[in-house]
Amino acid sequence: MNVALRTLLWLLLIIVVVLAADQWIKIWVKTNMAWREQINLLGDWFVLHYTENNGMAFGIELGGRMGKLALTAFRISAVIFGFWYLWQQIQRKAHKGFLLCVALIIAGALGNIIDSVFYGVWFRERNFYPGGWFEGHVVDMFYAPIWEGVFPTWFPIWAGEPFTFFGAIWNLADAAISVGVISILVFQRWFFPHHEAKPVAKENEGSDRGAETNKDDGGALNEKKSEHPEDPSDK
Repeated sequence: MNVALRTLLWLLLIIVVVLAADQWIKIWVKTNMAWREQINLLGDWFVLHYTENNGMAFGIELGGRMGKLALTAFRISAVIFGFWYLWQQIQRKAHKGFLLCVALIIAGALGNIIDSVFYGVWFRERNFYPGGWFEGHVVDMFYAPIWEGVFPTWFPIWAGEPFTFFGAIWNLADAAISVGVISILVFQRWFFPHHEAKPVAKENEGSDRGAETNKDDGGALNEKKSEHPEDPSDK
């Protein structure tokens, strides 16, 4: 087995592990918790809060049935492109860290696609919404309000209103996508090193300067000879 296929296999294993963990958590929450039920895991800092949404990551919604179908179609297209892109980067021997980030993004997208495509049918008796194929809601459960407070009175628009950071409710698939994207942005200098030819340029520059110096020295020597012509009597 060549190196490219081995790399593809361990990346596919990572995708399967992340996808399986994401679906196990979602199915457990959906079958063991009531809508809006909350379980404190680490006090008020990290909470299991069961909710669902029919939109994008972190509970952001894309309105209407057509918006839902468009989002699902986009996710499926993005995953197909993602697998193709991953294989292309493997063949080009891209940085292993970059390949891992792409695999995490694909795994996260697949996790939410399964919710959207199948949950409307698989959990029809438990759902609080009418739905069918491609009309399932995405299950979210992790809530980590790092800080809660109130906007100051001088703050524009939201003055005096309560504020929570980080107030979004998310799932493991969302986390995988976010970790993949943020890691690419943070470590792009390592993932995509720029090979500059400055040393070669300096070497060439040095050789050019040497040639100019030799030329100048030769010109100066000729000038000295012309200033002191050879005396015939010296012969």
